[in-house]
Amino acid sequence: MTDDSRPGDAKPKQRGKRGRRRKPPSKRKKALVISAWTAAGVTVLGGTGLGYVYVKLNGNIKGVDINAALGTDRPENVDNGSQDILVLGSDSRSGKNAKYGKDEGVARSDTAMIVHVYQGHKKASVVSIPRDTLITRPECPAKDGGTDPGGRRQMFNTAYEVGGPACAVKTVEKMSGIRMDHYVEVDFTGFKKLIDTLGGVDITTKKPIKDKDSHLDLPAGEHTLDGEQALGLVRTRHGVGDGSDLGRIQLQQAFIKALMDQVKDINLFGNPKKLYDLADSATSAITTDSELDSVKDLAGFANGLKGIGSKDMKMVTLPIQYDPADPNRVLPLERADRQVWDALRADEDIPKSATDKSAGDKGAAGKVVTSD
Repeated sequence: MTDDSRPGDAKPKQRGKRGRRRKPPSKRKKALVISAWTAAGVTVLGGTGLGYVYVKLNGNIKGVDINAALGTDRPENVDNGSQDILVLGSDSRSGKNAKYGKDEGVARSDTAMIVHVYQGHKKASVVSIPRDTLITRPECPAKDGGTDPGGRRQMFNTAYEVGGPACAVKTVEKMSGIRMDHYVEVDFTGFKKLIDTLGGVDITTKKPIKDKDSHLDLPAGEHTLDGEQALGLVRTRHGVGDGSDLGRIQLQQAFIKALMDQVKDINLFGNPKKLYDLADSATSAITTDSELDSVKDLAGFANGLKGIGSKDMKMVTLPIQYDPADPNRVLPLERADRQVWDALRADEDIPKSATDKSAGDKGAAGKVVTSD
């Protein structure tokens, strides 16, 4: 879900040659609401506790006041029943994340998705923005309290690096002309813990995936990935496809759908520890905007998304082309991008013609991982 692996990356635990085998899903009634954005760290139980538990879970959630940081320099807030959420994966190397590489004093956001939930909350579109997209970054509040001037031909993921969540939101809003209703962020450690607490994620690999940089080694076949393996998968670039960030985005999208299809039944009354552990992991994993930074608000938000399944979600990569001046960078296809943003602003489906000429979504990486 983030930048290239470093030499210090830990090797994922392998469960035999093919990973831990799937277990037949329980037929017990679901006691947990797993929202569509579980893959980004937003797993929220469908009810909240009281007293100490409520206070503890509330204290886990980190909030950022995006509205106060950006003021009035934002697109119009269109009230048509739809919602737009910026979901980021961050890769700080400090603290528990130090095992994934050298701490350079900054965090980046190499996984970025704009999630549009349509009116009625029965379906959604997700637009992944490649980290290497060269954009004109707007002037933003900087992390040091000053102002970053922005500039032309800046990599998209530098917005978070220089200005944190507020600058990331402002950059997306300037690109799209769409106001973000919410912001959700998850980091390495939170992502791993969340997957482990869920009990792993079932996937099928159509081909072997072996990436020495992410230390992932999966033969073709069925697997239940633990947190370390799941993190390795969504960070993998060189093990599948052409080794580019565009292939990694396809893996991430496939993993999200597998995670959404995952059915993990928990007996609400019979296993309160498991339920608490899941709630504790989920709320500890994320940073949200200030309108979602309580258990009550977050649970209400997730409850509004519970009708959306993987088959109700259209996932695309922002239409781009390789930069003629630097094959390691990509450029927005402005006309095609406008089709995407105009469709979402009007609460309409993204037209297929918008992505026909894009270099994104073209590789074979997206067909390597399934939840079948």
